[in-house]
Amino acid sequence: MDAALVTIPGVTSVANILFWLIFVAVFVVSLYALVDAAKRPAEAFVATDKQTKQLWLILLGVATLVGFITVFGGSRILFLTIAAGIVAGIYLLDVRPALNAITGGRGPYGPR
Repeated sequence: MDAALVTIPGVTSVANILFWLIFVAVFVVSLYALVDAAKRPAEAFVATDKQTKQLWLILLGVATLVGFITVFGGSRILFLTIAAGIVAGIYLLDVRPALNAITGGRGPYGPR
């Protein structure tokens, strides 16, 4: 039996579902990070030496746009989706805790 003719039924569809779930997760996480960054005061970004609010809004906006395109646009750009996930992850795991330390976990609308 030729090895090229052996196929496992359903592997392609399962892989597609897993990738789609990853794309949805990147979109949701980047959207959450974008909304969180938009609510923060601009002075807190400078005080924590984590670049500027404007730069983070641009980076997270592009990350959210990439996530949106991969989920709803039908385009599967894996490299850009990974980059978008990394940007959102850096914000949530590095910048956001530093901002919470400066602002005491408070945003312009009260405690978080």
